[in-house]
Amino acid sequence: MQEYAEKITDSELEVMHVLWEAADALPIADIRRAMQERRGWEATTTKTLVQRLCRKGAVAQEKRAVFYYRALLTEKQYNDWATGDLIRKLYRGSAKELVAALVHSDELTAQDVEELRAMFREDTT
Repeated sequence: MQEYAEKITDSELEVMHVLWEAADALPIADIRRAMQERRGWEATTTKTLVQRLCRKGAVAQEKRAVFYYRALLTEKQYNDWATGDLIRKLYRGSAKELVAALVHSDELTAQDVEELRAMFREDTT
């Protein structure tokens, strides 16, 4: 998974979100329509990104009446990799430093903190 996860661009990730949300193979027309609505992209841009994702092994192409595309990489797999990569790059491998940065920022609500405390309690009991 790491081989292609590192190479997925932000634009390609937008296409992956469309495929993950669908949870089933989509014809290129549906992907194009979604990207037009979300980002205003031309059909050729979307087609190019889908083809790149196929070459990278993140998306599979299936021939039916028309070509259908489905994600080979799950959103959880990508998110797990991206979180680990973030921790390695920004926090020198320290997940504790990432959590500390979140706690000291305005990104976490009081409810978030309580939910995290509950998770920690569950894991230690």
